[in-house]
Amino acid sequence: MKAVVLLSGGLDSATVLAIARSEGRTCHALSFAYGQRHEIELAASRRVAEAIGVEEHVVFPMDLRVFGASALTDDIDVPKDVAGAPGIPMTYVPARNTIFLALALGFAEARGAQEIWIGVNAVDFSGYPDCRPEFLEAFQRVIDTGTRSGVEHGEPRLIAPLVTMSKAEIIRRGVALGVDYAITHSCYDPDALGHACGHCDSCILRRRGFEEAGVSDPTAYIEG
Repeated sequence: MKAVVLLSGGLDSATVLAIARSEGRTCHALSFAYGQRHEIELAASRRVAEAIGVEEHVVFPMDLRVFGASALTDDIDVPKDVAGAPGIPMTYVPARNTIFLALALGFAEARGAQEIWIGVNAVDFSGYPDCRPEFLEAFQRVIDTGTRSGVEHGEPRLIAPLVTMSKAEIIRRGVALGVDYAITHSCYDPDALGHACGHCDSCILRRRGFEEAGVSDPTAYIEG
């Protein structure tokens, strides 16, 4: 069975790729160079793809800086030490997962893939609306009604194995599958050497996940 796997190079997407591979999928990885502040994650996506193994790895270029309106794609400071604050943070990129899934859908149709795997999580996350089960259900309806593969075969199916898992549970699952989290990257605001800031939402959730999982955190943080 063929699967398109959205691969950012972060902790969650690396775990998703490992799960898909462990379940016998032939994986076609898809990453995005979208003008993100933390473009260093693309190097991590290449490391992860090579380490876990994929049929092909496509890096799709686009520039969401044209739209801006996000701390990841505009000249806006990345919020620090506010993980869990109410509301949708400025690191939300307008319609990002909708855009990514639309492109993944085109890729899946072109490759004849039966599934699209995505590492969204609605438990330990920053409150992004496009990481919730309701969003995935709605996009599945788009697939089923708006594509040839959906109308004719009811495919591809969206697979989100992490959506109801805590970060600690995700890490434990990945460790059991042999994922090397030292080659992943999660920070939204790394320094020039790629060291994680330790204070953005993504760093805080990652660090907390390792602590709760009882697993040593391999991340290189700026403060050492």
